Amino acid sequence: MNDTARVFGLHAVRAVLRRDPARVVQLSLAGQRDDARSAEIESLARQAGVALRRVDAQTLSKLAGDGVHQGVVAEVRPMPPWREDDLLEALRETPAPLVLVLDGVQDPHNLGACLRTADACGALAVVVPKDRAAPLNATARKVAAGAAETTPVVVVVNLARTLKLLKEAGLWVVGAAGEAPKLASEADLKGPLAIVMGAEGHGLRQLTRQHCDFLVRLPQLGAVESLNVSVATGMLLYEVLRQRLSG
Repeated sequence: MNDTARVFGLHAVRAVLRRDPARVVQLSLAGQRDDARSAEIESLARQAGVALRRVDAQTLSKLAGDGVHQGVVAEVRPMPPWREDDLLEALRETPAPLVLVLDGVQDPHNLGACLRTADACGALAVVVPKDRAAPLNATARKVAAGAAETTPVVVVVNLARTLKLLKEAGLWVVGAAGEAPKLASEADLKGPLAIVMGAEGHGLRQLTRQHCDFLVRLPQLGAVESLNVSVATGMLLYEVLRQRLSG
């Protein structure tokens, strides 16, 4: 199945079966699992007519590689990249959407890690520029641990134009910058939101900054000047999630 990708873990597999079961080619379940969560996944698969097999733990570990499979691995047809129009349509149907924008992140490992965190925090999509950015290749998909098949990636030609469209769609565009006057915890991040992260080393480009409504920073007490972009993305997205869950 060279034209498929692997999604593993109860949450990720359940999400694919619920959102787009037609993409699931085959489902492998641990032969010894007989609990409510695996039963739900089996039921969803049977309802969708997905081929299902029971396998041993060794087979699942081989399918998932280094990933934590939790007793389930799905072979799925890769999610095609969203177009700008697809994103705008989804925004209209999503209350208080959260979008992650990566301004030129070039390391596939960082892209994969950002995708994984975006999925965990309920982001609607991840936006990346077509040029001078990491591709969604095998490395990024592996690091994403299934999130590349549940969280759409929107590849855009003109990032500044896309940020303008996000504003017109009702989102606040918030950039992350180490020199920002306001801490992320001091900003209201509960409404419709686009979080914009800069590239490794250089941060946000000047044109991107100009299209942000405001900038925020993360608190730092140590001597290290800046955080890895995927780490900073995780911290900022979880601040958004914290505010939304508490408010």
